[in-house]
Formats: sequence, C-alpha cells, structure tokens
Amino acid sequence: MKDLRGKTCLITGAGSGIGRATALACAAEGAELFLTDINEVGLVETAALVEGRGGKVRDSRVLDVSDYDAVTAWAKQVDADHGALDVVMNVAGISAWGTVENLEHRHWKSMVDVNLMGPIHVIENFVPPMVRAGRGGHLVNVSSAAGLLALPWHAAYSASKFGLRGVSEVLRFDLKRHGIGVSLVVPGAVKTPLVGTVQIVGVDRDDPRVRKLVHRFERRAASPEKVADCIVRGVKKNRFLVYTSADVRFGYWWARKFAPPYEFVMQRANDQFGKFLR
Repeated sequence: MKDLRGKTCLITGAGSGIGRATALACAAEGAELFLTDINEVGLVETAALVEGRGGKVRDSRVLDVSDYDAVTAWAKQVDADHGALDVVMNVAGISAWGTVENLEHRHWKSMVDVNLMGPIHVIENFVPPMVRAGRGGHLVNVSSAAGLLALPWHAAYSASKFGLRGVSEVLRFDLKRHGIGVSLVVPGAVKTPLVGTVQIVGVDRDDPRVRKLVHRFERRAASPEKVADCIVRGVKKNRFLVYTSADVRFGYWWARKFAPPYEFVMQRANDQFGKFLR
C-alpha cells in the first residue's frame, strides 16, 4: 500500500481529533473515504471539510462501533454497494482513568466495549471481504502508549488498549499471507477534545494541581495532524508499530531492555499520582 490514490478507506471516529485529521490526510493522498462516528454533527463537519478540499466521501454513517448489529448492517451495505475496501482504520476510542477502588464496573465495561470490541466488530465485518477480494490492503488499529506501558491509573483503559495490541500482533502475521499489512498506532499525549473530557475517577478536575498537570500534558501533546501524518506514513511503509512521539518509542525500548529501573519509575509515578486522590 505505497500509494493511497484511488484506494477506498474506512475511518472510525472521524468526527473529531485523530479521526478527522486522518480523514483529511488520507483524502489529500487521494483516498476515497468511508467515514463513521457516533457524533453526527462532527461527522457532517468532517465530510464537509474533506469535500471542501477536493476529497471524496463515498459514504458516511452515524453509529456506535460498540453496537455489533449497527456495524454489521453498514458493512453489508458497503460491501454490496462498493465491494471490499482497501484500508480499514480503527481510530474511535474513549478514555477513563482511576484507581481500582474508584473505578466502577461501567468504566471497565465502556473501555472494553468501545476501545476493544468496537475495533473487533469492524475487523470481523470489513477484513474478511478484503481477504476474499485477494488484492491485499491494510488494517490500522489505534492503540496507545497505555497499550505498551503501565501508566498510572490506566488499568481500565489499558485493558482495552493492551487487548487491541494483542489482536494486532496476531493479525500482523495472520494477514500477511493475504497481502494485508497491519499497523498498530501507539500515540502518547495528543491534543484532542478527549483531553478535556476524559474521566478521572476519584479526582477533582478543578484542583489547581490537577489543572496544572493537564496543562503540562497539553503543552507536550502532539497535534492530531502530526499523528495523522504518522499513520499515513506507517501505512505506506507497512510499519507495524507506528510511534507518534520519541518519548513513547524510548519508553517502550527502555521497558523491554531495563525492566528493574522501569518498574521503579512506574511505581514512583503511581505514588505521585496518588497525591491527587480526594
């Protein structure tokens, strides 16, 4: 997949953030887009932006990727009307952080439903037609640095992102014989609307210390456009691990090569975060 021109590309979570930026980047490369998001207003805005810049949106659908029946119905329609797609990108996701004594069952369930089962719903509906079509393609799954590293308070979020990493690692080898590449995107801090809406259970977001921490996070965060450029390059170069910042690349290398100091730093970070608990 060295050239996206004329390729059909599905992007979930296209209504804002990384999904919108990726849609615009793929359209600029000449891809023909199939877009979805749970946010109708954002999805309409993205489609208008794409077409306003000369891109082509072949189809768009408002749906929740955690709804298997909705994803399946749309996939059947797309396959009937357009045939198998060339590129499938799972970008949609949500986030909630907190310690185990503060997280509720609904937090765990929503992370797994949207961040793990959502991509699985897309994969099981859109990838088999790619296999049957026999012309190769590419699958992109957006995980997170929290899918590589034991970040404080990320247990529920990491459950979904580590799971998506596992799915991707297996499919990387499973789909190779069909000429379908797989990319696992592992962003660190990204300046998206999710930063302002992420649930931090058991923490007062108005606490000046927390606001200072969030502000520091935003200052270090990459733009969605930078992440989108990394994704497009990753597809064109058939990279499995797609990093969007040097700190995540270093952190993952360090965790694998120097386990004891990594474990020490992770414990200290967790202890420091504990000071923000109510």
